[in-house]
Amino acid sequence: MRATRAEYCVIACAEAWRGAGEILASPMGLIPSLGARLARLTFAPDLLLTDGEALLVRPDGRPEGRLTFREHLTLVAGGRRHVMMGASQIDRYGNQNISCVGDWARPRRQLLGVRGASLNTLNNQTSYWIPRHSRRVFVERVDMVCGVGYDRAAALGRTARFHRLGRVVSDLGVLDFATPDHSMRLASLHPGVGVAEVREATGFGLVVPDEVPDTREPEPGELRLIREVLDPDGDRERAVPEGVRD
Repeated sequence: MRATRAEYCVIACAEAWRGAGEILASPMGLIPSLGARLARLTFAPDLLLTDGEALLVRPDGRPEGRLTFREHLTLVAGGRRHVMMGASQIDRYGNQNISCVGDWARPRRQLLGVRGASLNTLNNQTSYWIPRHSRRVFVERVDMVCGVGYDRAAALGRTARFHRLGRVVSDLGVLDFATPDHSMRLASLHPGVGVAEVREATGFGLVVPDEVPDTREPEPGELRLIREVLDPDGDRERAVPEGVRD
């Protein structure tokens, strides 16, 4: 029962919440949502999931508790949430842009806007999901800082005491910031991907260990949950097409 690239991405996202305990998971997008729900069903049973409005829910969407806006903000401000966001641009220290491409005064492209990215990154742990790993996304310098990276957080001192970037999952592999200066490191490769391919698709110099492991293979029980329980319609395969690159 061979796992697809999309299923490796789901597993890599799920691993972001391993050992998290009773915190609120806030995944944004299909693949991170499947990852959070899979983690809750397997190795992170204390993980809290929300419908994004006013309820705590089970992995199948059934309500299991109430989560008011005030309670939600308390979790956020106290560091008891781990959000997985997207990024239109991200740099070597994890500064993220989802607002605009080009100069802010006259952007070439208007995007989502800053939204809650800055508060997310300063108040609770944050990871990222990048469905298409490319030099357009992994850039030397973001055009506007929305999510705060390690270099900027260091200058903020105690204001950023809850700042922590977990991992960056892309369709090529997993990256993290486990280096002395918190610059981005290649942590694992999805099957069929080589170091040279990741370097070519990254617009800055990645830290690459002498040996880069493969992303963890999904266990048979995890594959069954993904395919039969969490995503029986196979939407994940449309989100991460097998072997298709821009």
